[in-house]
Amino acid sequence: MRLILFLFLAALGMPVYAQNTTSLDYYLPEGVSYDPTIPKPADIIGHEVGQWHVTHDKLMFYMKTLADKSDRMTIENRGETFEGRPILLLTVTSPKNHQNLEQLRQEHISLTESGATSLNTNGMPIVVYQGFSIHGNESSGSNASLAYAYHLAAAQGPEIEELLDNMVILLDPCFNPDGLQRFAYWANVHRSQNLNPDRNEREYHEVWPGGRTNHYWFDMNRDWLPVQLPESRARIETFHKWLPNILTDHHEMGTNSTFFFQPGEPSRVHPLTPKINQELTAEIGTYHARALDKIGSLYYSEENYDDYYYGKGSTFPDVNGSIGILFEQGSSRGHIQESENGILTFPFTIKNQFTTALSTIEAAKNMRTKILDYQRKYYQEIKREAGRSRTKGYLFGDAKDINKTWHLAEVLNRHKIQFHELKDNVTIGGKAFRKGAAYVVPLNQKNPRLIRAMFEKRTTFKDSLFYDISAWTFPLAFNLDHMELSALLSAGDKVENLEPIQGSISGKSNYAYLFEWHEYYTPKALNAILEKGLRAKVAKTPFSVNGKKYDYGTIMVPVQNQKLDANGMHSFLEKVALESQISIDAVSTGLTVGIDLGSNDFDPIQKQKVALLVGDGVRSYDAGEIWHLFDTRYNMKITKIDTRYFHEVDLTKYTDLIMPSGRGGNILDEKGAEKVKEWVQNGGTVIGFRNVADWFKKYEFLNFEMKKDTLKAKNIRFDQRRDFLGAQVTGGAIFEAKLDRSHPVGYGYKNNRISLFRNTNIYLKPEKDSYNNPIQYTNNPLQSGYISEENKKLIKNSVPFKAKRMGKGRVILFTDNTNFRAFWYGTNKLMMNAIFFGPMM
Repeated sequence: MRLILFLFLAALGMPVYAQNTTSLDYYLPEGVSYDPTIPKPADIIGHEVGQWHVTHDKLMFYMKTLADKSDRMTIENRGETFEGRPILLLTVTSPKNHQNLEQLRQEHISLTESGATSLNTNGMPIVVYQGFSIHGNESSGSNASLAYAYHLAAAQGPEIEELLDNMVILLDPCFNPDGLQRFAYWANVHRSQNLNPDRNEREYHEVWPGGRTNHYWFDMNRDWLPVQLPESRARIETFHKWLPNILTDHHEMGTNSTFFFQPGEPSRVHPLTPKINQELTAEIGTYHARALDKIGSLYYSEENYDDYYYGKGSTFPDVNGSIGILFEQGSSRGHIQESENGILTFPFTIKNQFTTALSTIEAAKNMRTKILDYQRKYYQEIKREAGRSRTKGYLFGDAKDINKTWHLAEVLNRHKIQFHELKDNVTIGGKAFRKGAAYVVPLNQKNPRLIRAMFEKRTTFKDSLFYDISAWTFPLAFNLDHMELSALLSAGDKVENLEPIQGSISGKSNYAYLFEWHEYYTPKALNAILEKGLRAKVAKTPFSVNGKKYDYGTIMVPVQNQKLDANGMHSFLEKVALESQISIDAVSTGLTVGIDLGSNDFDPIQKQKVALLVGDGVRSYDAGEIWHLFDTRYNMKITKIDTRYFHEVDLTKYTDLIMPSGRGGNILDEKGAEKVKEWVQNGGTVIGFRNVADWFKKYEFLNFEMKKDTLKAKNIRFDQRRDFLGAQVTGGAIFEAKLDRSHPVGYGYKNNRISLFRNTNIYLKPEKDSYNNPIQYTNNPLQSGYISEENKKLIKNSVPFKAKRMGKGRVILFTDNTNFRAFWYGTNKLMMNAIFFGPMM
């Protein structure tokens, strides 16, 4: 009765006081008795579920308490986030199963191995992985995990006992601890005693960057396949350890929405996902529908969301013989908010998440053998499929960049994909692959479909709309030479342990040290050298010395007239080589074939001090990718300057200012533009990405012509307009460009072609002088992914890069994202070239 009164008052817009009227019983199913020795959430966290937004520390304490009190649960810490928070996992099953858990896991995995036909699934537990709130400000999931974990630990009776006897639940209470903590703080510090549903209330408008992302502002629901972040690596390790049959991913969406569960749009399913996967997903959906009908919640399915990009939590399982299920709950974004469907309370959003967590395990219990048999059949069929394929495997590598090659191998390793050393140096299709700097990936292994998903190039599609990117071909993302193989003659020994790359220095010199710019971590090495106060120069022309060829961009560190003596120099550079995993050559003469080491074709390199524009108007994903790259890979300090106080900052302290994509022409106002322009004219380098092109043009930093489409809607009905416009979006595809390696932006690349990731429709016309177009799309640039026919015409021969002198400084523009989601290793160096060599452009 008290709950009815609460909702009635809320609907009238009357003040509603602290939500102590919403007890734990509001969430729990009727007719279930609970063990009184198991503590309820409020006993540990100090408030009822949904009264406040739970902070991650309280969530952690409660889960640890449950694991200590319940013989149905164990808990493990699988690592730490960037902010040092534990990445927890609860394993929930019957006490009897806990005694034989490792045996059950091995039996479950054997279902996916050779010889699985003889296994009897009738007595085999099903494995369900349930994860909550990968977006920190979609917090109803993690808050629901409090009530859900309590139910699993404390519910009594034959029904729960039978369920746990036949099921292993991997309960991940928070996919994103750092983001959840950030958002909980925001929502709680703005919570009034008189809860206010007014949508203009500050509680519902987070400050930049918001709580959605992790520490470095990444959307972690895009990292299941690239696995570049610690949280992702922990859950992927768990996934492959268990190969769960069902994985659920609890999210939130706009406040005016209701509740969504998969399957998504039928036409937007990746072709490698079997049809039966979607049929099983739909059957599981009937359990969600019945459960939500019972509590009167509105919902929908087979709309809006898709099952295409395998880097999402709800889709990644589908290419691994599992069933991924996305839940999207209309968000209160705080404690109570007005919506098109009436007053939306935080407890109500939690209840829907809790209800569908229960309906998931009910479906799993009732469909257990059917789903286990599906998993077994999936692995049997894909092995036969691999045997019939003309492609027997893939070869990838970069003879000049072992680290980049290694990092792709590391991704494969995390996905338990086997690969082999290259037996001998080989040239295939005009591409040279070097032993020790290349790997062979055979298709004839456990999951050839996952390998295909990572390596294939796809340019034809059933649908032209994508919820996320349409291409992620890994060898292109890493800009590696790669080949499909019709035979595995080049394969050497299988790599059992992927050892880190070892850096080295060839010896001690009294004259100079050289290293080519090709290796991925050379920016880290150069930054360390400049931070030490040592002089370094860059070669603008290739040369040879001691029989070795050195390419454009080779770095020279002279020994004389430095702050370190010859012995100190050698010791320091030896440390740099080891820490940066590069090779440094000691040379004893300046006489070379080509430019000598004292030539004016060696330009001095300035120590860099880089600022990054962040805050309102800046896209946090793009800014976070840059921050992460500098901070975690290159050990370079970067100063994040917020747009709020940009006018008060003394820019003369900085050599470079990076402006990530944002509000286009309005990322900084006119006063800000004049400030940047004066700084550039005095010698600074401003580097803009994507729609900063509009800002550069508006405030006359760059003068360029854009290629525009003239597409008009003809015979398009009003209800078709969204699809018509959506088909023109380039949501994320890969394109080939020509690269002038003699231009400073091209230093460190050994090929005259480069693969670029693009998710904009900004097409710049090339300049008349060819040397001003060092990066230019080819005449047929699409390599993988979707682009409309109209935009395909526009991108041909357009340019994604501009560089212009302005006074003593430089203005540099990239229309594409060179740092996409931390796994686009292949173009990170373009931005670093702009940083270190910008004054030469």
